Amino acid sequence: MKKMKLVLIGNGMAGVRALEELLKVAPDLYDITVFGAEPHPNYNRILLSPVLAGEQTIDEIILNPLDWYAEHGITLHTHKKVTHVDRTRRVVIAEDGTEAEYDRLLIATGSNPFILPVPGKDLKGVIAYRDIADTNTMIDTAKTHKHAVVIGGGLLGLEAANGLMLRGMSVTVVHIAPWLMERQLDDVAGKMLQRSLEERGLQFRIGAQTQELVGSEDDRVKAVKFKDGTEVPADLVVMAAGIRPNTELAEKIGLHCNRGIVVTDTMQTVTDPRVYSVGECAAHRGIAYGLVAPLFEQGKVCANHLAMFGIGRYTGSQTSTKLKVTGIDLFSAGDFMGGDGTEEMVLSDPFGGVYKKLVIKDNKLVGACLYGDTVDGSYYFKLIREGNCIRDKRDRLMFGESNIGDTGHEGHNKAAAMADTDEVCGCNGVTKGAICKAIKDKGLFTLDEVRKHTKASASCGSCTGLVEQLIMFTAGGDYSATPKKKAMCGCTDHSHQDVREAIRDQKILTIDGVYKTLGWRTANGCASCRPAINYYLISTWPKEAQDDPQSRLINERSHANIQKDGTYSVVPRMWGGETTADELRRIADAVDKYKIPTVKVTGGQRIDLLGVKKEDLVNVWKDIGMPCGHAYAKGLRTVKTCVGSEWCRFGTQDSTQMGKDLEKALWRMYAPHKVKLAVSGCPRNCAEAGIKDVGVIGVDSGWELYVAGNGGIKTEVAHFFVKVKTPQEVLEYSGAFLQLYREEGWYLERTCHYVSRVGLDYVKAKILENPEYRQALWAKLQFSLDGEPDPWFDFDRAKVDTRQFEPLSI
Repeated sequence: MKKMKLVLIGNGMAGVRALEELLKVAPDLYDITVFGAEPHPNYNRILLSPVLAGEQTIDEIILNPLDWYAEHGITLHTHKKVTHVDRTRRVVIAEDGTEAEYDRLLIATGSNPFILPVPGKDLKGVIAYRDIADTNTMIDTAKTHKHAVVIGGGLLGLEAANGLMLRGMSVTVVHIAPWLMERQLDDVAGKMLQRSLEERGLQFRIGAQTQELVGSEDDRVKAVKFKDGTEVPADLVVMAAGIRPNTELAEKIGLHCNRGIVVTDTMQTVTDPRVYSVGECAAHRGIAYGLVAPLFEQGKVCANHLAMFGIGRYTGSQTSTKLKVTGIDLFSAGDFMGGDGTEEMVLSDPFGGVYKKLVIKDNKLVGACLYGDTVDGSYYFKLIREGNCIRDKRDRLMFGESNIGDTGHEGHNKAAAMADTDEVCGCNGVTKGAICKAIKDKGLFTLDEVRKHTKASASCGSCTGLVEQLIMFTAGGDYSATPKKKAMCGCTDHSHQDVREAIRDQKILTIDGVYKTLGWRTANGCASCRPAINYYLISTWPKEAQDDPQSRLINERSHANIQKDGTYSVVPRMWGGETTADELRRIADAVDKYKIPTVKVTGGQRIDLLGVKKEDLVNVWKDIGMPCGHAYAKGLRTVKTCVGSEWCRFGTQDSTQMGKDLEKALWRMYAPHKVKLAVSGCPRNCAEAGIKDVGVIGVDSGWELYVAGNGGIKTEVAHFFVKVKTPQEVLEYSGAFLQLYREEGWYLERTCHYVSRVGLDYVKAKILENPEYRQALWAKLQFSLDGEPDPWFDFDRAKVDTRQFEPLSI
């Protein structure tokens, strides 16, 4: 059956969640194309604040990495804003002319920040706070400037202010309302929040009205001026005064919009039933939701109808707000302000920083506002949603769920007291029962594992504490500790070490053999364990165990590095970083012939061709005529060299030739993770050998070898290993170390982590103190690599499926 075509406009949390739900129920129904205006895959926008505060990195908040799109056959266009949709021809058109046809269209363009229409709003240094680019701008500005003003005292504004303060800036928050977060807190809680934040160093101008932003001679903002004539200095002004549904495209193409793109209960637009909309841009029954939980509920209903099941309706959401503002817990739900016909139960402990207000009407809980102690927020929200009479609970209601009924609880026993049907993660609709089942069935032990398998606490993070309690309660241990034996994935209880030993001791030669022998829970494993097991097999039993290309990651299946726009990077091998005029001419000709947009010299002394189309890969490799550089692989990447004694007046050894010899000896070596080497001709160390997996430095009397360095996110200086006299010894000792790592390292474990795990003394004892074992390791590595095919040219022996490079028929 020919697949239908689905196009998603907007690569954010709501739209991609709808795709995730669709792929669960109808994975083969659509060819999917996604357009995203930002140059990033889908990320958790809620966690931008921890990135700004330095608590997390951009990589850590990515929800769906590029590999996810590729694995599901999704065509992703990043950094491409859609400017038109021809609803007659059913074609989506991006700003750069890229087009995509559709049978169904999903619009999830989110919202735009509201920019105050005041003089000076276009000055340099005036930004909104909405995406990664804004976050990076704030981080960079904090390095060079002192004064920041945040306009808006809602959640986003306070998080921005806190992050900038932690980055060393002096921050003033300007808020026109009488108290902070007036939509989520009443006046008492709002003023308690302000006092707490003032104690931490933030300054506030409550009730102030901004008149203009004052600029300097170089058109950069220098101050914020208020209507009362006062000013505060400002090198950076962050607008966080609210959001508006982004309906620009929808209005342009004739969809009905009113406070958002108007949709039905099936999330179809009222104008065109082929067009759906979810997220902050959609208006359902007059409401455009800005919280995660309703958007995810919309995504599930939308996916249901895109899958043509014809069931499920979105009837709106009753929302609660459970937030953590700079370490202060807040919760509100329902009609927490109260008013005519309501009763208020209040517990206030300003000294202890605790405030609770419950609003009751007709013997039903209709609202709650909690500050400082939000442990019972989910319980109160459940009572509000159920709408049951609370007459028999009134006298104990203020003291929470632990005092309702006969059981009671202490400390983290709150987790035990919850019913399995109680919701823990409101953003993702995850119940206690689902979390506990995942912990038991999959052997989960850490918070990250629970997030990966259930999505609980993976969005706003406010339920993190409760999830941690459930881990302690269910797993029976300390959630923050790493077990001595950690399961390699959710398919098994066996660790990486268990699997390696079983493959070696029982001479298992196939992936299926591992699954059957070790009692895997799933017949085909998962994307986490299959690549690891495939590597363990071929590294333990070379020439006997057969490589399974389909168990490798997409880069190793395509033998090139997939980029964010779906094109590929090609890096030919240059032995020791040395090349020739003939090679450079062939590269230049290929660049012109295949219209390759970018040519880049890498840090590993190679030439990188970026933007190669997949269907051109085979011909690019053929025309260049150079060996595969394995720049995509878990294996040897490069051997970086300086010019050494052949040319340099300081050189003591021929480092270029040594690097070429090493690279030719180790070429085509797969490993648990990427491996980089460097050879410097003298202690000046121009090749940066001190931060490589194996570093070699020439000295007057020979060579010094260093191991287990890492120049990545967290730089690890290599350990001095041994001093040798001859190039042959460099090969033997380096090869023995790498073969030991190949045999004992866990998949995706760098050499620095392997040595940290087993200890440098252990490695030295194996290689330096046992010459016979060292020579055996070196011989085994040579045996493993002998006759290994070049995947760019010897397709059959390398088991390269060339069908993947054939152009897609239209």
